[in-house]
Amino acid sequence: MKITQYFTFLKSMTMGLLLLVSQNGSSQNLPISKKLKWSQRMAYTIMNQHKESYMIDFATKPKWDYVHGLVLTSFEELNKKHPDPRYAHYIKSYADLFIDEKGTISTYKFENFNIDMVVAGRILFSLYETTGSNHYLLALQTLRKQLEAQPRTPSGGFWHKKIYPNQMWLDGLYMGEPFYAQYTKTFENGKSFNDIAFQFELIEKNDKDPQTGLLYHAWDESKQMPWANPTTGTSPNFWSRSLGWYAMALVDVLDYMPKDHPKHKVLVGYLNALAENLTKFQHSTGLWYQVTDKGAIGGNYLEGSGTAMFAYAFAKGANKGYLPKKYKEVAAKAFDGITKHLVKVNDKGEIVITQVCAVAGLGGKPYRDGSFEYYVTEKKKDNDPKATGPFILAALELNQ
Repeated sequence: MKITQYFTFLKSMTMGLLLLVSQNGSSQNLPISKKLKWSQRMAYTIMNQHKESYMIDFATKPKWDYVHGLVLTSFEELNKKHPDPRYAHYIKSYADLFIDEKGTISTYKFENFNIDMVVAGRILFSLYETTGSNHYLLALQTLRKQLEAQPRTPSGGFWHKKIYPNQMWLDGLYMGEPFYAQYTKTFENGKSFNDIAFQFELIEKNDKDPQTGLLYHAWDESKQMPWANPTTGTSPNFWSRSLGWYAMALVDVLDYMPKDHPKHKVLVGYLNALAENLTKFQHSTGLWYQVTDKGAIGGNYLEGSGTAMFAYAFAKGANKGYLPKKYKEVAAKAFDGITKHLVKVNDKGEIVITQVCAVAGLGGKPYRDGSFEYYVTEKKKDNDPKATGPFILAALELNQ
């Protein structure tokens, strides 16, 4: 057996053993008191329901994935405000399961140019900073190289994935840009901030509806996809979670872009316009509908993940001074809407967020046409990580 094959075999065996240990329930349940903050209650719920961090989203085998990046980023923020070694271990164990001594990321495929796979790299910055372990840096560099080589539309926008040529999705702004911004600030003296801002500029120019001020789920610059408007290239509907990804992308990128950078003011302007236009569609409960502008018709429903994302983005935006203070109240109303209307507490004290869209996309197989009927009939999943992660982040910003 060659040396490289031997190390591959060893890593496979290690992952298998970790999987076996995890399935046998190596962790004890954490007691969840109502006296804890909502952020802590949700974190304990996640750790109780997913004994190992790779199990987030009810995964049965390890996978480097964006939902883990989202949730573990929320754990990082939680650990800053309410330090707990269990949070730190939960984050580190995910990275250490995948990244070997050469910085290779198991299950990640560079050649797929899937921008979703970049976001989990956000947890590696602090791991590298605190441990100095070079393999975390090597993994960071790999993800940065993906962005360097990522195919682009004719105008210069990142493709969402190799299998989705010439398409920019709002989701992708969150998946790529906060990592890109943190990397360029940390290792490149900020040389790529103009390129990062340009991704938002392209979306604002090409994907925005002039009547509502909302942004469509995606834009196909080639206008070749059956779901694309033949004139504008935009998809047919506004999906609240995609708008939530976009709002979170803006507030997180602004963490790293210096205030005196000329594009800082531009991004703050985008955030303010988005907040103003989204607030017009907030329901009296504080929640937002799955299809943002369609109200209670045809199976449309008040949805948890988009609402949690807006609550986080608005609260953080107000706390940081990007948004007027009134949006802290909008965020609090949204968060209260979740806890009053969507949250259930089981007999273990665990938090369950209901009415969460499990997944939605465009194109692919089976084909997703982006119609209203498509969005409102996609399956729902309790405690989907696209809701639990933003719920923790929103709770932290609101100190609830």
